[in-house]
Amino acid sequence: MIEDLVITNSSMPNIDLHSHSTISDGMLSPSQLLAHAASRGVNILALTDHDDIAGLREARHCALQENIRLINGVEISVTWNNRTLHIIGLDIDPEHPPLIDGLKKIRDGRINRARAIATQLDKYGILGSFEGACAQASASRLIGRTHFARFLVSQGHAKDVRSVFKKFLVKGKPGYVSHVWASLREAIDWIRGSGGQAVIAHPARYKLGNHLLEQLLCEFCELGGAGIEVVSSSHTPEQTRQFAQLASRMNLYASCGSDYHGPGESYFDLGRLPALPPECTPIWTAWDIPDIRESPIQ
Repeated sequence: MIEDLVITNSSMPNIDLHSHSTISDGMLSPSQLLAHAASRGVNILALTDHDDIAGLREARHCALQENIRLINGVEISVTWNNRTLHIIGLDIDPEHPPLIDGLKKIRDGRINRARAIATQLDKYGILGSFEGACAQASASRLIGRTHFARFLVSQGHAKDVRSVFKKFLVKGKPGYVSHVWASLREAIDWIRGSGGQAVIAHPARYKLGNHLLEQLLCEFCELGGAGIEVVSSSHTPEQTRQFAQLASRMNLYASCGSDYHGPGESYFDLGRLPALPPECTPIWTAWDIPDIRESPIQ
C-alpha cells in the first residue's frame, strides 16, 4: 500500500502512475527505475509491471532512500470482447492471495504464448526467437512481446522496438498470436479485493470506436472500476481532452502515467507528463494523502 513518507521538496508533487521495470519488460531494475525517477524530479511513482508484483519490495526500499512516495501497482492483461486490454491496479496490497494467484496464472499463460509467437516467426524464416526473447528477459519472470521486439531489433529486422510493433507481432503481421487473458471482472475483483483502484490504461490505444468504448466504460463502472488513464504517452492532446471529458461524464477518476519502459523506448520520460485537464478528478484524491489531495501535477 502507499508508503508513509512525507514529501518535503515540493507543494506540487510530480506524479507518474504507470512505469515498468525489468520484472516485466522495462529496461531498468526497480532500484534503477526509482533512482531515475528521483533524478527527474518525480515525487510519487507507481511501479506497474505487467502481471507481476515481484519488484515492489525492492522498489519500496529504494523509494525510501530516494525520498519518493511509492504507490504499489500492477498492470493486468485482460481479454474483453475478443480484444486485449490493460487494467492498472493502484494502491494494491501485494500480499492479497487472490491477486497473487491470478497473476501467476497469467504469467504461466505467457510462456505458452511466447512459444506460439516463436513458431509463427519460424514460419517467416526468423529462427531462434524464443531463446532470443528469453535472453532479453533474463532479469524477468515473464516473457512478453517487448522481449521479442528487442530480439528482432538486435537481429536487424527493424530499426527500433516501435517499428517492430508495426511490422511484426500485431494482428495480421508475422508473429501475431491471439491469447485469452484474465476477464475484466477477474482483474477488477483482484484489484478491489486487495484494497486498490482499477484504472483503464492508455484507452486510446485500443481503437475501440465510440460504441465499443461506451460499452467498455459502462461495464467497467458496473464492475467497480475506479478510473481511466487520461494523460498517457499514447495519447495526443486531442485524445487527452476526449478522455478527460469521458472521465468527468462517467464519474471516473483520472490517472496519469508515462508508461515508461526505459531510454529510447518511451515517448515521455519520467517526470515530464503534462498536467491533467482541470475538469478531471485526480485518482490520488481518493487516497488518504493530505499533502497531495488538492495538488495538481507540475
